[in-house]
This record gives sequence, C-alpha cells and structure tokens, in this order.
Amino acid sequence: MHENANRGIHTALVTPFDADGTLRLDTFAALCERQIDAGIHGLVACGTTGETPTLDGEEWTQVVKTAVDVSAGRVPVMAGVGTNSTRSTVANVRAAKELGADTGLLVFPYYNKPNPEGHRAHVRAALAEGLPLVLYHVPGRTGQRLDPALVAELASFDGVVGVKEATGDLRFGGDVLRRTSTNVLSGDDFTFLGLLAQGGAGCVSVISNVAPAETVAVYEHFVAGRLDEATAQFRALWDLATFLFSDSNPVPAKACLAEMGVCGPHPRGPLAVYDGPSPRPILAELGLL
Repeated sequence: MHENANRGIHTALVTPFDADGTLRLDTFAALCERQIDAGIHGLVACGTTGETPTLDGEEWTQVVKTAVDVSAGRVPVMAGVGTNSTRSTVANVRAAKELGADTGLLVFPYYNKPNPEGHRAHVRAALAEGLPLVLYHVPGRTGQRLDPALVAELASFDGVVGVKEATGDLRFGGDVLRRTSTNVLSGDDFTFLGLLAQGGAGCVSVISNVAPAETVAVYEHFVAGRLDEATAQFRALWDLATFLFSDSNPVPAKACLAEMGVCGPHPRGPLAVYDGPSPRPILAELGLL
C-alpha cells in the first residue's frame, strides 16, 4: 500500500462530461495531472463527487484506469467501490484491485439501510478480495447514521486502513477517533481542520478540485506545527467551501473549474448545470483566475 494511502489530502475528483453527457477521459487525465503537480497526496476516482451512480460499468473502469495510469505510482489512487448490493460491491473491489488501485472507498450501503450484522457481513465480503479499504460514512447520502461504536468496530477489521467520516459533525468524528486507532479522514471540507485537531489523518476533499495547493497547505502547516498558518489558510478557503456546497455536489465545483478553464461545467442528469451567482469573485480573491 502506498505510504500516503490513508493520510493527507485526497481529492474527490469530478468526472468531466460534455454537454451531451459524453465522458471526457482526456480532460479527466489532465485533472489528475493538475492535482499531482499541485502536491496532492492522493486521487479519489469514482466517489460521490465523481457522479459514480451515472457511470456505467465500462466508464467506471475507464475512469479508475485513467487515474491509475496518470498517477503511475506517484500518489495513491482510491477507487469508489461501494454499492448497495454486496455482490456488485465485491465485483467492484475485485476490478479495482486488478486495475491497480491502492485502496477502495467503501460507502456504507445506501437506501436499503442494513442492520449491524448486515454491515459486518458486507464489509467482510468486500475485504475478502484483498484490497485495502477506506470505509465511507456519509449519512446524508445513505440515509443511515451509524453508531460511532459500530463504525469503529468495522474500522478494526483487518484490511480496513481508514474511515472517511462525512457526517459534518465533529463530535461524531471525535467519538469514532476515541474508539479506533485506524486513520480517520474528514469527508467534509468544513470539518477538516477541526478533525485534524482531534487526531484525524487528513481529508477527502472537494475544495482541492479547485484549489489543490491551497488545501494541501492547510494540512502541511498543521502537521508541521504551524497552527496559526493552518488556521489562516483554512479561513481563506471558507468562502470557496461555502460556495461549493451551495448546490448539489459537484455542480458548483464544475462551475468553478469551468470559470478557470480547467473543464466544462456539465454534470450528468439528474443534476443540472449551475445557474446561480458567479464564483468569479471568490476565485479571484484566492488568485485562481
């Protein structure tokens, strides 16, 4: 496993599409290279921000393979493998391992709300494929907020190398951290610095799609003990974070990237192109234009 596979800033990459929904792998490859050039610690392909539910199986394979090929071992690649079916999840884990992903991002099953024993069996089945996994707790997407003790129990399974904690609740994150020695990454840019202060290991970030170097700087300042600088950098990104979650993720992120000329603004249906106030003033303030 890559040394940074479960620490630092890992960008939850957007998946670029044309207006007609065509997948743009060339643009995605350029996005990956831009992230690596900016010093990001890891790439996350086919996560929530990547609009994974709208990708078919071949597209999922192409996106993960592109991230692995572009990285070429320079940074770890985390592939979104979770579904609300254990059978399809196991197949995704097997495929991600074969494609060369360093870890799999295993979202807890959505919609069908498993009971605790169902969660245990689901995680064990995914781990049986031999790919290190980062568990992904995101109640806003799954409809199920697990007990911190259960999250910590699942995090203790052999082969689980991290937890992406995306409740947006620092108390919940602290409860998980108190119960496990497994690395916990923030899944919410707003709680990133606060979770670091409690012993968190980093962030799976949306902000870093737009401002990768600036997001990495928060983490680097913090781990070096430069707390004032970390706080100042975090505060400087606050308006951008607020904008990025002013509409359904990744719609605002794609609007920012389009303003910067990095990729087009188009999500896939059922999401629609951003049509609110321009992010240009925020981007200009950060020197991103």
